[in-house]
Amino acid sequence: MSMIRDLRAAVRPSRPSMRKDGSAYDTTRDPSTPSAVVDCAIYRDGARVAADRPLTPHEAMRQVRRDGGFVWIGLHEPTEAEFAGIAGEFGLHPLAVEDAVQAHQRPKLERYDDSLFTVFKTIHYVEHDQLTANSEVVETGEVMCFTGRDFFITVRHGGQGSLRALRHRLQDDPELLAKGPSAVLHAIADHVVDGYIAVADAVQDDIDEVETEVFSPGRKGTPRGTDAGQIYQLKREVLEFKRAVSPLLRPMQLLSERPMRLIDPDIQKYFRDVADHLARVQEQVLGFDELLNSILQANLAQASVAQNEDMRKITSWAAIIAVPTMVCGVYGMNFEHMPELHWRFGYPVIMSVTVVLCLGIHRALKRNGWL
Repeated sequence: MSMIRDLRAAVRPSRPSMRKDGSAYDTTRDPSTPSAVVDCAIYRDGARVAADRPLTPHEAMRQVRRDGGFVWIGLHEPTEAEFAGIAGEFGLHPLAVEDAVQAHQRPKLERYDDSLFTVFKTIHYVEHDQLTANSEVVETGEVMCFTGRDFFITVRHGGQGSLRALRHRLQDDPELLAKGPSAVLHAIADHVVDGYIAVADAVQDDIDEVETEVFSPGRKGTPRGTDAGQIYQLKREVLEFKRAVSPLLRPMQLLSERPMRLIDPDIQKYFRDVADHLARVQEQVLGFDELLNSILQANLAQASVAQNEDMRKITSWAAIIAVPTMVCGVYGMNFEHMPELHWRFGYPVIMSVTVVLCLGIHRALKRNGWL
């Protein structure tokens, strides 16, 4: 418990939202650098409250506590120092704050006092002309969400997964936005899972392309296979996709099945739809993994068969060449008394016998499929 208190004290000073002189705690970077706060807005009765200038998180929260509604703050890769003031202002748990700042977390749902902490992995499909052994297929990012009674905070990591369009779309649906922070949490969950579905469809196309290459006929109608590095790279990318999808299923089921104080009952039923879509994506990703295993094994089997074919051909030609080699070896000996050595027809007879033997061996090997 002492360690938790020390961490809480480090992240949340005695009154972090206000300095000793009564001024607001600084929640931005150095003035010469951009702020981590992407947007900060107050929503009341499903509509965004107009402001003549950008609000600081402290100002927005003060207005919400006075006039009602909720504040939605969006941040992009905040530093520990600039997030400390916001954490103190909204009473965020220090363990959740540490996870939000450091990132690289598994998708999860945690309850802390009067807030929910949710981690989503965002997935972006990387377009490529041709799949190679070094191709990046999916790019991951993270969105951490703090859901409270009168606030909603998003912390985004990575270059993908912007929520600007989602915010505008929600603002066009005041009836839904009037449900409060839980409506925003559902919208983000739905947005992330919809992204999974789009990426799964694109990855399916890549897998179909690799499968076609593996089983497409090469010369003489035999499968020609493909580079195993391409398959292995695609399998690694699918594994990254799987790490984003699978851990999120349980949190979505909890949000859809277990009553929670911070989740509006009318919004909770919508989480069931998100959980269903996520379960479908998970089944697809697991299927991708199994299918790639089969394709990789088939490709390796084809490579082994091709090597066996080559070895059989080499062995067959070696057997054919062994006949003239043996004859030449025998008649290359320097013995004075050898059969047919001084016979006029010795050379053509020996050559004819050699050719007949070679043709006979060739025909027998070809009949048995070795050539």
